[in-house]
Amino acid sequence: MPDERWKNLPGAEIVLAGLSDLEEGRKSVNASAVQCAAPRLRRVGLSAPSTEGDVPAAHELYRQLSSELGDGAHARYNAILSRVASFAGAAELAQRG
Repeated sequence: MPDERWKNLPGAEIVLAGLSDLEEGRKSVNASAVQCAAPRLRRVGLSAPSTEGDVPAAHELYRQLSSELGDGAHARYNAILSRVASFAGAAELAQRG
């Protein structure tokens, strides 16, 4: 699990919950969001696995949101990926010192 320095970054509520879900084998919206950004998150030292299976993580994320939100899925999808990108960008800056 990531250390304390990640908890105050924007988007941490999604990324840290998603990492926890992946560790526990749960297929959640947060887990799919983490898998979408897995390469970037790994570059900052987080243990983020890539998608397993035939369905890309972004497609799985949208499918999950669509089943929960119907027509509201698109806006939520963009918001979640934006938060994850904010986290990754802040983590990259923090890593540089």
